[in-house]
Amino acid sequence: MNFHLKRRASLALGAALMLAGAAWADPAPMRVILPIGPGSGVDTIVRAAQVALAKALNQPVVIENLPGAGGITGTSALVKAAPDGNTIAFISNNHAVNPSVFKKLPYDSLNDITPISVVGGSPFLLVVNPKLVPARNAKELQAFLKIKPEEHNYASSGNGTVIHLAGEMVIDALGVPVRHVPYKGMGPMITDIMAGQLEMGVAAVPAVQGQLKNGSLRAIGVLGKSRVASLPELPTFAEQGFPEVDVMGWFAVVGPARLPAAQVKRIHEAVVAAFADPEVKAAMAKQDNVISPSTPEAARQFLKAEQERFAHIVANANVKLD
Repeated sequence: MNFHLKRRASLALGAALMLAGAAWADPAPMRVILPIGPGSGVDTIVRAAQVALAKALNQPVVIENLPGAGGITGTSALVKAAPDGNTIAFISNNHAVNPSVFKKLPYDSLNDITPISVVGGSPFLLVVNPKLVPARNAKELQAFLKIKPEEHNYASSGNGTVIHLAGEMVIDALGVPVRHVPYKGMGPMITDIMAGQLEMGVAAVPAVQGQLKNGSLRAIGVLGKSRVASLPELPTFAEQGFPEVDVMGWFAVVGPARLPAAQVKRIHEAVVAAFADPEVKAAMAKQDNVISPSTPEAARQFLKAEQERFAHIVANANVKLD
């Protein structure tokens, strides 16, 4: 090979290495779809982990809020995405609820996704307006409601939401028919309970921490299996004699269907690392979130079981949406 040919080959090799280096240094971003609006519980959780997740993935992370129709809008975008490992979504309970409350979905909730991990959960509480409801525990609430059951009400953040179904679970356990009043969001619901327009409702812990501290709301019990770290004296409903009350807000990472196993493994490892980051752990603890990332297979089994469980709750409550 003469000098000019050698030089051309060297330049070509150098250019190829530069392009490879540029591609490695500036990878395509990870698109993280949130089927809920900004400022909601899962949105706050994911944004707290965004930097750590980008570091663990070794690629930029772009969060995209796509709220609407109880999570259907965002999930529809996920299932249409290419299974190339650059699009994931953080879903929550409504993903498992929707197949039972909507007549038809534009996707299969189990077969059109690839479960990666159920990352953790947020405890739910039943809260009351202390000026309207004298009860301080579940048994006292049950007795209070039985006096004039037709006059009482409870609020939810929307018809057919997990908050609505959690409320139905409590009311069913107490054995007292109480009127349901749906709202469009957690904020307006909490505001009206505090104002005395409504007596009680189910809420995620971060949404009512301030109100519990200043006494404008009172917590009756935790709806999950375990007590809440910031409220150690507040018993669960199970501890108060109502073991059938068992629900909390969970969040999970999923990808489009047919996501390659290598990508599932890569993303799963990055999620575990991100939520083990000390700053992320501190942020989760501050909100009383319980973090315990599952395996992909455990996530698949969990989502199937939750869909079946909520179908039973929806049927009992006779909830239907168009």
